[in-house]
Amino acid sequence: MTDAARFTLIRHPSSGGAVDFARDVHAGLTATPKRLPFPYFYDEEGSRLFEAICGLPEYYLTRAEAEILGRHAGAIVAPLPPSVELVELGSGSATKTRLLLDALLARRPSLRYLPIDISETMLEESARGLLADYPSLQVTAIAAEYRSGLRILQDQPRAEDSARLVLWLGSNVGNFHRPDAARFLAEVRATMALRDRLLLGADLRKERTVLERAYDDAAGVTARFNLNLLARINRELGGHFAVDQFRHLARYDEPAGRIEMYLVSERDQAARIDGLGIDLTFAAGERIHTEDSYKYSQGELAHLAAAAGFTVEDQWMDEAGRFAVSRFAPA
Repeated sequence: MTDAARFTLIRHPSSGGAVDFARDVHAGLTATPKRLPFPYFYDEEGSRLFEAICGLPEYYLTRAEAEILGRHAGAIVAPLPPSVELVELGSGSATKTRLLLDALLARRPSLRYLPIDISETMLEESARGLLADYPSLQVTAIAAEYRSGLRILQDQPRAEDSARLVLWLGSNVGNFHRPDAARFLAEVRATMALRDRLLLGADLRKERTVLERAYDDAAGVTARFNLNLLARINRELGGHFAVDQFRHLARYDEPAGRIEMYLVSERDQAARIDGLGIDLTFAAGERIHTEDSYKYSQGELAHLAAAAGFTVEDQWMDEAGRFAVSRFAPA
C-alpha cells in the first residue's frame, strides 16, 4: 500500500480559518484589557518557531517529557489490548509520539494514528515522515481545533473490541484555566469507552527563575514567537502594527501557578487593522495578554482527573522531577 493510500486528511470547514481569526482578533483587541487567543500562535511561521523553542536549552519541557516516554513507553502501553488506535490532541511534529509508536508496534502488526491539530501544514509534514518510517501505520489526520476535532473523531469508525489511547502531551493542558481544563477533559472523557486511556503530559510547579527563563530565552526565540501574532495580523488582516514597538513579557504568578505572556507597547501608539475596519490605540506599557501556562502539583493533577471523570492509573516523572506524564483511566 502506498503512503498516499495510508493517509487521510479531514478538514473542519471553519476551525482556525480566516473568519474565526478575524472574529477573535476583533473581540480580543477591542476588549479591556486587550487579549489575543493562544491557538493563533500556530500559523506556519508560528509552528516553525515553536519547534525551535522546543530545542532551546532553557525550554526543558520537551526534553523532560521525551525522557519519560523514552524510559517508560513500554509500561505506558502495557495495559492496552491488542487492538488499539492512537489519538493525539495538538500533535504538532509528532516527534515524541514516535516513542509510543515504537512501543505499540512492537506488540501488534499495524496501527491507526489519528492526530488532531489546527495546523494543516504541520499535520501533512509530520504524516509524511511517519508514513515513510512506519510501513504498517495508517494516518487519519484531523485539521481542527480540539473540540471540533473531537466531534469528528466520534464519527470515525472503530473496531468493536479496540481501545483508544488518547495523547495530550507537551503540557498543552496548561493553556487552559484550571476549571476550563477540567471541563475540556470531561468532554474528552465523554468520547471514551471504559477500555480507553488518556495520557496527559503536565509541567510541574517549580522555581520562578527556571520557569521564567523557559518562557523568555536568551536567544529571543519565544519573543519572536509571541510577536508573530502581530505580524500575522499584519499579513492576514491588513494590520499596521509596528511590531518592533512591542516587546515580549513572561512572568510567573506563583500563587496561581501560571506563567503569563504578554505583548507590551513600548510607547503611546496607534494601529489600524484594515480588514476589520478598526483603529486601536495603545498607551506606553499597555499589555496584550496572549497566553497562560499553568503548572501543576501531583495533588492538583489528581484533582483535575477526578473533576473530569478519570482516575490516575499510573504516573511517571523525569529524573529531575520537573514534569509528569500520567495515564488516566475513565472512572
